Amino acid sequence: MAARGEFVRRALLIVGAMAVGAMLALSQGTAVAQDGGSGDTTTTTAPAEDTSELIRGTIRNPDDDNSPIVGAVIAVTTATGDEVGSTETDDTGRWTFELPGPGDYVATLDADTLPDGVELRTPEAGERAISVRANETKGALFPLGSGEREVVSQFDKFLQLVVEGIKFGLVIAMGAIGLSLIFGTTGLTNFSHGEMVTLGALVAWFINVQVGVPLIPAAVLAMGVCGVAAALYDRQFWRPLRKRGTGLIAMLVISLGMAIVFRFLFQYVYDSRRRPFGDYAVQRAVDIGPVEIAPKDIYSIIIAVVVLIGVGLLLQKTKIGKAMRAVADNRDLAESSGIDVDRVILVVWFTGGALACLGGVMFGVTEQVKYDMGFRLLLLMFAGVTLGGLGTAYGALVGSLIVGIFIQVSTLWVPTELKNVGALVLLILILLVRPQGILGQAERVG
Repeated sequence: MAARGEFVRRALLIVGAMAVGAMLALSQGTAVAQDGGSGDTTTTTAPAEDTSELIRGTIRNPDDDNSPIVGAVIAVTTATGDEVGSTETDDTGRWTFELPGPGDYVATLDADTLPDGVELRTPEAGERAISVRANETKGALFPLGSGEREVVSQFDKFLQLVVEGIKFGLVIAMGAIGLSLIFGTTGLTNFSHGEMVTLGALVAWFINVQVGVPLIPAAVLAMGVCGVAAALYDRQFWRPLRKRGTGLIAMLVISLGMAIVFRFLFQYVYDSRRRPFGDYAVQRAVDIGPVEIAPKDIYSIIIAVVVLIGVGLLLQKTKIGKAMRAVADNRDLAESSGIDVDRVILVVWFTGGALACLGGVMFGVTEQVKYDMGFRLLLLMFAGVTLGGLGTAYGALVGSLIVGIFIQVSTLWVPTELKNVGALVLLILILLVRPQGILGQAERVG
């Protein structure tokens, strides 16, 4: 048993070192600029060994099922009118122009090179002023077509926001379930859990963009890495504190400090820019009745539902799942019954880290990857856990879905900037009526 324990310890240390090495390698990497469907692109940093300033975009015909426009000419001048050069769109409608250096430029689409029947939406739409910094890529958008918009009813908007809320709620649930399980088995209110979400997205981005692995297998690999990193985090950091009898309030404060350390370590290594994954960055939404949803969002919802069903089966049908529930219900009784509590807690941390990673990948596909993305979800995860019932995985799922749907639907009446406040108001109102949460127990013993 001692030899096996030593082997596990060494394996955790090795995989943890690999995860740290991957994170450090991020500082050497670069993101790939993603073309938007109408020429809009994200800003990225070029590699240090091949620095350049670029303007790029995509031109499609919105009146012909967004078919690419080939051979359209884009001229580039300086802000003072000096000619720099020109380029034209390729077979996919994309164009790229390498600038002589950072500065202020004007990109102009030659309307005479557009196909017959295709016109600029307005005369001013063919000219775009762009400021480019060193080693930066900027996008230029040239609106074409009539630009007519359908009038959407309030009910259709409501359905659209409900679907978006379900998707967002599942993202929150991925992190909230692990947070709830950790609280249930250890009593730790882990404020550094949001950084697990960020770590998962960063590792998946590195494997996807830098190594070149497709996103889905990259996400699976990242889940394994983050699960082991989370288990190592508990084994080497939190377990010794528990053995010393460190109080839960002190551990809460420590988790706040660790969250700050990890967050700004990610910023130092990764910098503050948003970066997209190499796959599924730009997709055209499909219509399902009155609801528009991108294929990547459909896949995200399906994957999240399958994973959550798997977690439910793990907790209900497997020996380790029953042990998790026993430890969460009464740790002392579970230990006296012969359950290896430390092993169960290690599995809980592994599961929580893997789920947080998946949530980070799902969030990154929608919002792109950034060093503080987990921190932005942390308060919502706590809201979902508290609303559903502290320490219960199913409560975290139900609470997260309610929070996600309420956040999105509330934008029908409140500004988008205030939508998270509405979720917290909902949390307060429900807890005034049912303090233990929706699925929590009225009394907890032990």
